[in-house]
Amino acid sequence: MGKGPFSFRRPSIRRRRPKSTAVPQSPKPIPTAGAVASSSSPPPPSTGNLIGGGGGGGGVVAAGKGKKKAAGARLWMRFDAMGVSELVEYDKSTIIKRASIPARDLRILGPVFSHSSTILAREKALVVNLEFIKAIVTAEEVLILDPLQQEVLQFVDQLRLQLPHKSAYKTQGAGAADVNDSETHVSTGGRWLPVPEAMEGLQCELPFEFQVLEIALEVVCSFLDKSVAELETDAYPVLDELARNVSTKNLEHVRSLKSNLTRLLARVQKVRDEIEHLLDDNEDMSNLYLTRKWIQNQQLEALSGGAASNSITTISPRLPRLSSNRSASLVSSHNLDDDDVEDLEMLLEAYFMQLDGTRNKILSVREYIDDTEDYVNIQLDNQRNELIQLQLTLTIASFAIAVETLVAGWFGMNIPFTWNNKEGIFEIFVGGITVGCVLIFLLILGYARWKKLIGS
Repeated sequence: MGKGPFSFRRPSIRRRRPKSTAVPQSPKPIPTAGAVASSSSPPPPSTGNLIGGGGGGGGVVAAGKGKKKAAGARLWMRFDAMGVSELVEYDKSTIIKRASIPARDLRILGPVFSHSSTILAREKALVVNLEFIKAIVTAEEVLILDPLQQEVLQFVDQLRLQLPHKSAYKTQGAGAADVNDSETHVSTGGRWLPVPEAMEGLQCELPFEFQVLEIALEVVCSFLDKSVAELETDAYPVLDELARNVSTKNLEHVRSLKSNLTRLLARVQKVRDEIEHLLDDNEDMSNLYLTRKWIQNQQLEALSGGAASNSITTISPRLPRLSSNRSASLVSSHNLDDDDVEDLEMLLEAYFMQLDGTRNKILSVREYIDDTEDYVNIQLDNQRNELIQLQLTLTIASFAIAVETLVAGWFGMNIPFTWNNKEGIFEIFVGGITVGCVLIFLLILGYARWKKLIGS
């Protein structure tokens, strides 16, 4: 184009990008004992799935409106070891990735297996389905399904009350944890202990997964005990009333009571059988030690390479950084305790005995129902026998009257005979026949009593 009067030239404007002012990054602080536990925990839920959060002792605080509920997402409540809770919505894929469990384990927590009892041990999580409690427990957190149900709220309240108190020992003991590279000592609460003694001090408290399992068993056993107590309160008056008065209404009450008793016994039996199955197999109980497996995995990772030995102190406040010789001996000595399931065995045995006592209460109520039914059957049999005796007596009387009717029929025929012309013979004849029939009745009745066919 020429440079005429109507030619315009578009000026070229170049936008210069402002120079980025790099903010100097501060060096990462060395994590303390209280913050290390949160660093090793799984990543927090996304903002879109977060519904609310709360402290250990307070309720769940509702947050703002989140994203639209994803397809297949369900309501969960997350508790960590410090008792901090939050309501979240997770779908199946998120739960599978977070807890590292197979997809088929989520079916156990579905509505198809309601009122069933199952405790499954996986590599990094426990799948707990005890009556109305459906949860996934890891070494650092617990995910509770449908936490707003009326029955589950009691379990949630117990977690809020007990978890902060049970974790106080860990926070106080690990608050001043300092590790020396050249010495194999751990500082716990200002007192330096050798590593084996420090490990024993850390093992005196139950792991997080067992604390949650203990609370779940306590809530379930208390619920079953309460149900049995209510059933006993309703059962004994109804059974006593049935023993006094056998009626259709009382029989219907006992039938409903017995059906409820059978269902409750089945529920108690399921929980008891699941605990008994775990007690019978030490390997299954050993697989429930998630914290132990997590510690062993961290130790093995620390020993596998030289680079991992520098970061072993930032992995867990419970594991000091050790020299290679002493740490290898510690790992080998800790592996020897894989079959040590005494703590879990004592925990399960306590609730097994409690469930066994609850089962015995139900069986005692069932025995009382059976005794009442036997008593009612005896009463009915006695009444039936009395009716049979009455029927037999009436049959004998009918036979005697039939004999008199037969004689009267003979003389009632239009056949001439000489007695018709005699005066006063009618009264004598009727009286004689009646006396004879009465004698026949008494003879047959006496024979029946002699043969004990009729009670005296």
